[in-house]
Amino acid sequence: MNFLAHIYLSGDNELLKIGNFMADGIRGKDYLHFDPEIQKGVLLHRLIDTFTDAHPVYRQSKHRLHEKYGHYSGVIMDIFYDHFLAKNWSNYHEKNLDSYADDFYQSLQNNYDQLTEKTKKMMPYMIGRNWFVSYATVGGLEMILFQMDYRTKHRANMPEAINELLLFHNEFENEFTIFFDELIKVCAKWRAENG
Repeated sequence: MNFLAHIYLSGDNELLKIGNFMADGIRGKDYLHFDPEIQKGVLLHRLIDTFTDAHPVYRQSKHRLHEKYGHYSGVIMDIFYDHFLAKNWSNYHEKNLDSYADDFYQSLQNNYDQLTEKTKKMMPYMIGRNWFVSYATVGGLEMILFQMDYRTKHRANMPEAINELLLFHNEFENEFTIFFDELIKVCAKWRAENG
């Protein structure tokens, strides 16, 4: 799961969303230095990643990319799954994606002093290019894959994965729907137990 899914799966708690969003850049027990709600967000992020990596449907999706993209197949698949969430956003949330994205970007700005340095550096690019809304279109997805590829010094030629997305679009979308419905329940249960 990539950024949009992690935030969505955090429910309505602003700091939980921020912790979940920043978690990839927070190592080991470093999360204990943050606000308790941000800490919970980091833990939820780790739960999501563990559940995702072990899930047979996600692994089936990722397997289609593995031969060509190797280690980066998981990164690409996470972005693809965010694409299907953004594309089908109205099935998951009553607020439109533009408004939801704007609210989260504003939340980051309102809590700027609690963000990691990595997040602060990334924010202008994310907001300027409106990543969350970009996920919804193939063109937007291509831009995001290009940016990811740039960050990895073009080791995997990730923008080419658009070909696989188009070739296996229905399979990927069906797998996403099955997988994500399960993940929503897991995260709702976790939030209820850790609220």
